[in-house]
Amino acid sequence: MGADVVVTGMGALSPLGEGVEALWQGLLAGRSGVRRIDDLLPPGVLDELPVRIGATMAVSPDTLLTRVQARRMDRCEQAALVAARQAWQDAGAPEVDTERLAVVIGTGIGGVSTLLGQDDVLEEKGPGKVSPLTVPMLMPNGPAAWVSIEFGAHAGVYTPVSACASGAEAIALGVRLIRSGEADIVIAGGSEAAITPLTLAGFAQARTLSKRNDEPLRASRPFDVDRDGFVMGEGAGIVILESASHAAARGARVHGRVAGVGVTSDAYHITGPDPSGAGQVRAIRRAVADAGLQPSDIAHVNCHATSTVVGDVGEAAAIQAALGDDVVLTAPKSALGHLVGAAGAVESIVTLLSVVQGVVPPTLNLDNKSPDIELDVVAGEPRTLPMTAAVCNSFGFGGLNVSLVFTA
Repeated sequence: MGADVVVTGMGALSPLGEGVEALWQGLLAGRSGVRRIDDLLPPGVLDELPVRIGATMAVSPDTLLTRVQARRMDRCEQAALVAARQAWQDAGAPEVDTERLAVVIGTGIGGVSTLLGQDDVLEEKGPGKVSPLTVPMLMPNGPAAWVSIEFGAHAGVYTPVSACASGAEAIALGVRLIRSGEADIVIAGGSEAAITPLTLAGFAQARTLSKRNDEPLRASRPFDVDRDGFVMGEGAGIVILESASHAAARGARVHGRVAGVGVTSDAYHITGPDPSGAGQVRAIRRAVADAGLQPSDIAHVNCHATSTVVGDVGEAAAIQAALGDDVVLTAPKSALGHLVGAAGAVESIVTLLSVVQGVVPPTLNLDNKSPDIELDVVAGEPRTLPMTAAVCNSFGFGGLNVSLVFTA
């Protein structure tokens, strides 16, 4: 199985605030980061767009960088760099051989704001006015590249682009790089900032978004009988992964351990999950086995649960098939919205904190649990739940399933 992999640093920008503590305390307090986003939508689009809600970052990342840095980066790149700096400082700014330092940061969509904005410039003002920074700002590997430059990482810079599973896949790949002996430290996670009229319109046309424009705080409602789709969110989550031996040698504080990873694919449909749930079941089981644990060792699952009609029921059934009837669920997207490529990374941080602190944040807006969902879902108030291991699920368009096991 290779080296034990520990988490020595964490950083986040989310709809609940700047930093991991703001994220965690916001979830425990039952706060929602969803709001009306009329201010982000052009007047001509606003009148026709059926979705006018989103979960934007509570603190804009450009305010946390110098003006020169911010102007050279797309919003998703800015968020990744800010979260990476937080995580690096949290890890104690470790001294490491840069040839043993890698970066793996995923994104589902990348610099779409730059792409659309520069296309407008092209059409309105001509090619001579298009920014020379357009390509490095729109390319999906931009967040990972900027972070690698910041910290001088020479062991490789990777960018999983796997829709909603990108951030979790990045952590899985980071674990594998350390286990294989290719790196001692990996800066891993995900970043996304894709709340634009085009993405909202596209998801709305696919009938995947909630249209509760008049009730933004109550719009994202995973597992609830009245759920009607997810809410677009944005943010970044970064963890510092380190071999246990390297962390011990430098006397690092260890937050916890990424004990197991499971990655599978459905090969079924470009957007919909395999209705049998077989791929999700295999991912969960692989992660648990990779951790050297039994299904009965898993007390809690941080669910992918996006608040879609089909997805939530399918995931709950897969969890029950893989882990049994006694596991306790929660769904952070009820508060954060769906951070797409950043979701798995941010929720991995939440999962690890749940294990370490023995507390599960509540699922918001669960007024009437769907009768198709038999498992226990935490709602209302945080629940004290002493545990030794928990699973974080992330599933993406294209049929990718990623499950991660975290232990204290």
